Amino acid sequence: MSPPAGTGGAIDPRIRQRREQVERIRTQKRLLWLAGMVAVAALVVLGVFLLHTPWFGAKVVTVKGSHPNTSDLAIETAAGLLHRPPLVSVDPGATAARVETLPFIASAQVTRRWPDGVTITVTERRPVVTMAGPTASWSTLDGFGRTLAVAPARPGLTVLIVHASTGPVPPAPVGGTVSAAAAAGLLVARTLPPAFAGQVISVTVAADSTVSLALTSGLVVLLGTGSDLPAKYEDVAAIIANAPLRGAHTIDVTVPQSPTVAS
Repeated sequence: MSPPAGTGGAIDPRIRQRREQVERIRTQKRLLWLAGMVAVAALVVLGVFLLHTPWFGAKVVTVKGSHPNTSDLAIETAAGLLHRPPLVSVDPGATAARVETLPFIASAQVTRRWPDGVTITVTERRPVVTMAGPTASWSTLDGFGRTLAVAPARPGLTVLIVHASTGPVPPAPVGGTVSAAAAAGLLVARTLPPAFAGQVISVTVAADSTVSLALTSGLVVLLGTGSDLPAKYEDVAAIIANAPLRGAHTIDVTVPQSPTVAS
């Protein structure tokens, strides 16, 4: 149907006004949305900036756990926290891994505590044996062969002596692990019953991986391989407690439940 003559298809002013009003509302909404996005972005940028300022730095570092052989300062230095970096940049996993490179540290757990705290909880390795070094020094090792420290004087620990086909095996440098040739001796050293361990002066591993013990009484205990150790320990304890050992030199428990004593 054609518009009435003389109108020229003109839009009713009320409809035009309504359309303009709707368009203004849409424009205002778009501007408000854009302003909101800009405000959010500005807040994010400001927040990131603030997190990297000294206000949110790792200013309070707490070291927990028993660590008599490693100072708090050494732990903080290894963790990279000595200069109090921004807390947001402290990676707990990477920080713990750096602390665990310290010779005595067996494990470390790092926790960030907002707004300015870091807690490092550590566990130390236990010194178990000592080995004579290639020079006039003594190395302290844990029960798995890691060298914890080197000193000129012999510490009051059981001596580990290891022989290979090529000759005596030296300890590794601090932080390193002794050769696999020491495995049987280390197994014995870390599993000795406490009541018996105090009588052991040295643990010797032969080139064939058999193990012998030198006791404070002068007796030598032949353990053989590292198998059936609990039964072998029981045999040794029973012999020492009950057998006449005058003139004896060697206790052989290489075959469990069939020990022998020789002069």
